[in-house]
Amino acid sequence: MTQFAGKSFWLVGASHGLGREIARQLDREGARLILSARSAEALEALAAELTAARAVPVDVTDMQSVRQAAQQAGPVDGIIYNAGTYEPMRTQDWDSAAVLAMSDVNFTGALRVLGQVVPGFVAAGRGDITLIGSLAGYRGLPASIGYGASKAALISLAETMRHDLKGSGVTLRVVNPGFIKTRLTDKNSFKMPQLMTPEAAAGHVIAAMRSSRFRTDFPRPFSYAIKAFNLLPDWLVYRGK
Repeated sequence: MTQFAGKSFWLVGASHGLGREIARQLDREGARLILSARSAEALEALAAELTAARAVPVDVTDMQSVRQAAQQAGPVDGIIYNAGTYEPMRTQDWDSAAVLAMSDVNFTGALRVLGQVVPGFVAAGRGDITLIGSLAGYRGLPASIGYGASKAALISLAETMRHDLKGSGVTLRVVNPGFIKTRLTDKNSFKMPQLMTPEAAAGHVIAAMRSSRFRTDFPRPFSYAIKAFNLLPDWLVYRGK
């Protein structure tokens, strides 16, 4: 079980939505926080309302920015990678710039950040890593070019790291939410099943961090439906297409 009081966590993707609520709940648990995202103003405003937090702006698509942020963050007990971007997009409406941006933030950005932290965790024989994926990463879904693939890659990365880090003293978990009411999901024009508030979703993330469980999917029963869909044979899923 992860203990939060007195521990330092680098939260990447802290400025809005789910990340902001994770920060608030960890602060109430007594954690010390390094808050990162691109928006320095939003980070400073959040840090000002918390007990022990400081803002370290970062652009996860820029390797030099990530290196500098990691140096400013200093040694930490845990990291939470929550940086993400989303644009609803069908294949027929392909926008290469948007697709590459989603991949760069949602997946490649995680590689840049983890590369600055994981070696130190391994050398110390301790550390806590939480990757925020998505239920959209379990199977290709309509109008999810860029986003679904990047989250699938993040889940695959987590699965590989979990294998490799067994017995190392480093804890790795992946948390896959469904729809959360944020400025990103506001872009959707369809009805989103079991739409959650950021506060409720952050509660699930904190609960996952308390446990040693590798994978946490929520909300139920929507997560069950998504995973069941993933088990269907291709001939049924793509019938008539």
